Amino acid sequence: MSAVAGSTDIPWYRSLNRAQWNTLFASNLGWLFDGFETYALILTVGPALHQLLHPNEYAQIPVFAGLVIAITLLGWGIGGMIGGVLADYIGRKRMMIIAVLTYSVATGLSALSFDWISFAVLRFLVGICIGSEWATGSSMMAELWPDNARAKGAGLMQCGLGIGFFVASFVWLFISPVSAGAWRYMYLIGVLPALLTLYIRRSIPESHLWEKADARRRAVLEQKRAGHTLSESEEKLARFTLVDLFSDPSIRKQTILVFFMSLTTTVGFWGISTWVPPFVAGIAAKSGLPAAQWASYAGMAYTIGSVLGYISLGFLADAFGRKPVTIVYFILALVFTPVLFFWTQNLTLLLVLTCVNAFFSNGQYTWMPVWLPELYPTRMRATALAFAFNAPRFIAFLGPLLAGTMIVHFGGFGRAAMVLATIYIVGIACAPFLPETRGRSLPA
Repeated sequence: MSAVAGSTDIPWYRSLNRAQWNTLFASNLGWLFDGFETYALILTVGPALHQLLHPNEYAQIPVFAGLVIAITLLGWGIGGMIGGVLADYIGRKRMMIIAVLTYSVATGLSALSFDWISFAVLRFLVGICIGSEWATGSSMMAELWPDNARAKGAGLMQCGLGIGFFVASFVWLFISPVSAGAWRYMYLIGVLPALLTLYIRRSIPESHLWEKADARRRAVLEQKRAGHTLSESEEKLARFTLVDLFSDPSIRKQTILVFFMSLTTTVGFWGISTWVPPFVAGIAAKSGLPAAQWASYAGMAYTIGSVLGYISLGFLADAFGRKPVTIVYFILALVFTPVLFFWTQNLTLLLVLTCVNAFFSNGQYTWMPVWLPELYPTRMRATALAFAFNAPRFIAFLGPLLAGTMIVHFGGFGRAAMVLATIYIVGIACAPFLPETRGRSLPA
């Protein structure tokens, strides 16, 4: 498979076999449903709390909404760490099936919430299940796709999140007027991914790289139990993957850099991007236009830009390298934040700027599934990806809790967004110190 897939004499898309395309389809679809669920929460948390809270608590809805979103993010971080570790021990395919099934069940149960506490608890469980899917899918994609097309595949996988955002915005546009309980229907739709597990079981192979690493790990652990002395490389295999991630000085150094770069992208999204729909809605309301409708337009424009950004980063990274493309995305995300929030009040132009801003601020997420798998060996790859992707959420989850306070304190969305946009400087400073990996085989 690898000899054919790695050939440069034919177009990259013709060099892929059926199993590789199936892996992309399943990973993309799983991430699409995760995106749908994530944005459905942003769209529906207000209407849900209007039903779940007592009328005398309505003034506190922004506080409760921030708390529910923060709890979801916290669950995402915890679940992502657990899922990544398990994917290194029980396999990519098996963990993906478990993640999709549990996510579907937890999402469907969210529709049955009877008060805000039950809603928050179920959202926490949904967050745990969503978090465990990304590192598993990213590891599987990287290990099954060839070197010359790996970044393209990662971009095509990552765009599923943006497509899920778009689908959620589009569906909510039609479901929201149905009734006061329309938010429950959005969560019932989230049960559908359970069907994806049937496809995964039949159509996707387990990663051969993981199977080899797992066989070596089992053999080494057997030797250790028998009292044999282990070599340095065998000691690494015998260590718990999360401990192994910080035991090797060289791996520890790049993990710290990766953490701060991931923190940059995560805070940029949860701290700035989620403000775009209400920002545009507020300007529309001042012009006497329906705020909810323009919020949906902004969400869809942002999603279109995100999808294009996700895909483009993967293709550009294969053409020009992981490092320069990632740095450019960080720089332009920093540049286009003030452009979006301060340059114009024209709604049509704002939608265009929303799309452009999303291309860089949200599209930059693709650097993670592109670059990270090429920095870590197979024995710890899913654990490393899970740590990099999810650990920043233990900080970023504070964003929704502080968002309302920041907007009030700084006198509006724009100034608050600019304060948070300085986080992009951290990513710009860290990225040059990671090794360029374009064209290299995955570390064994």
